[in-house]
Amino acid sequence: MTAIPPPGENFIALYKPKGPTSHDVVDAVRKATGERTVGHAGTLDPLARGILVVAIGRAATRQLKTIVGSEKEYIADIRLGASSTTDDAEGTTTMFPPSAIPDRDAVVNALQKFVGTIEQTPPAYSAVKIRGAPAHRRMRRGETIELKSRAVTIQKIELLSYAWPDLRIRVTTGPGVYIRALARDIGAALGTAGYLADLERTRVGAYTSKMAVPLDRITAALSSRARVASAR
Repeated sequence: MTAIPPPGENFIALYKPKGPTSHDVVDAVRKATGERTVGHAGTLDPLARGILVVAIGRAATRQLKTIVGSEKEYIADIRLGASSTTDDAEGTTTMFPPSAIPDRDAVVNALQKFVGTIEQTPPAYSAVKIRGAPAHRRMRRGETIELKSRAVTIQKIELLSYAWPDLRIRVTTGPGVYIRALARDIGAALGTAGYLADLERTRVGAYTSKMAVPLDRITAALSSRARVASAR
């Protein structure tokens, strides 16, 4: 197995705030360094925050597949009793009250159904390509789409707190898992609906939240280093 590249000058664990896209972060690093070949390992939606591993330079970006395929950890807040067109707080929500509010034992049992290798259908508003175009683009055009389920692996789900309608979990996953889709499916398993209200990615492989640097701080440092290098 190929070793995951350690943190260093060419691999940076940035802490992405809510708001910017992952592409926005890559653009900011490009501008700060003057290096055009910059990539990231694993997209975070604009409403999500947390670790985004960025590779700088051609040699580093070639190793991104190793990091993309590594284990990831998230803290997810799920709002039960309602669905969302985007499966997160960005979409239009519709109330979907259950016949009975599930108790804690029901929640624990439902969560365990998603541990292991499962079939998961990606959110309609996602980057999954259909006939060459991302699903989210086709949805915004008003097209009707149908995404196929695919096998993904969830290593662990830990219940952190639950008080209807709010559920907080810690999730450890393999590559390709949509936490938005997991929130949706957990709601369905509880006889209601659910969507992702908040998400923080706390680990990507060997990169943990303890080593993540805020985006503004790292871009300022990179800009300063680039200016010093160009003045030599």
